Amino acid sequence: MSLAPSPTLAIAGRPIGPDHPPFIIAEMSANHNGDLGRALDLLEAAAKAGADAVKLQTLKPDAITIDHDGPGFVIEGGPWDGRKLFDLYSEAQTPWEWHEALFRRGRELGVIVFSSPFDKAAVDFLADLGAPAFKIASFEMADPDLVGHAAGKGKPIIVSTGLAGLGDIAATVETVRRAGNPDLILLHCISSYPAPTEDANLATIPHMAEAFGVPVGLSDHTQGTAVAVAAVALGACVIEKHVTLRRADGGLDSHFSLEPEELAQLVRDCRAAWVARGRVSYLLEESEEGSRAFRRSLYVVDDLAAGEVITEAKVRSIRPGFGLEPKFLSDVLGRKARRAVTRGTPFDWSMID
Repeated sequence: MSLAPSPTLAIAGRPIGPDHPPFIIAEMSANHNGDLGRALDLLEAAAKAGADAVKLQTLKPDAITIDHDGPGFVIEGGPWDGRKLFDLYSEAQTPWEWHEALFRRGRELGVIVFSSPFDKAAVDFLADLGAPAFKIASFEMADPDLVGHAAGKGKPIIVSTGLAGLGDIAATVETVRRAGNPDLILLHCISSYPAPTEDANLATIPHMAEAFGVPVGLSDHTQGTAVAVAAVALGACVIEKHVTLRRADGGLDSHFSLEPEELAQLVRDCRAAWVARGRVSYLLEESEEGSRAFRRSLYVVDDLAAGEVITEAKVRSIRPGFGLEPKFLSDVLGRKARRAVTRGTPFDWSMID
């Protein structure tokens, strides 16, 4: 089934697309450290920093794995080395009883709150709360039942594409389309924590947008803000970035998360990058008008007598720019001066016979 992308794609009234400033998502993830008060503080900090949205993760450990310590169920290497998947997700989860308070506080602060559901029950729970969108995490995008169930709710779907090849992404796009949902956003993503800058491959963003005809953004796991800003310059419509109150407080995702001041800088720089991207133009901008005076042009650099032959000793290309354009120098040299002209006069056609 093929559906044209919605021309008015928006999340809670906030339009998404290349003609609008980038939509900045602050990913809370597990950085609440199991404390509702900290989660509310993080929500407030993200709103103050200028983020458009805060994203939660709605899961129950036994919905995405089992409590088992056999091969594959214990992480090897990386920041979570030796942790059982079940224990990791138990620590990372945002308790479902917190959600209503977080959604309510988001409305009070004017920041959009939505979430990543990790099973169908989570989708239904979030729909009942009035979630304005659903985010499908990279590790879940390969589950068409989950993707289709979320897409069927008729809300915008944001899908991270980490670990996915072009065919995998095409299959997910088709799943969303079959559900009758035109409002799809894809996020380029490198599922490494943190992701090396050299692996970012941001050139994928405009290619993905052209291939699938949908808004494309970046779910960024690199450290710092440079990669996200560069992504906006390349056309990213959405930026998702993990945030924490203080990296020093620890937490599962804190080591690659931004602190509030850094998030505020990200917001400012991403929006500046969007403004700077502008349009294809070779026209003189209004801000350049005052600089035209400093272009080179033809000037009389030594007094000219009437009837004198014009040589390079008399007329040269110099600044400022009020004389003839330098390209006319060869048409002027060897001609005779129509009248006497003093040094420092901008040269024009009326001065030659």
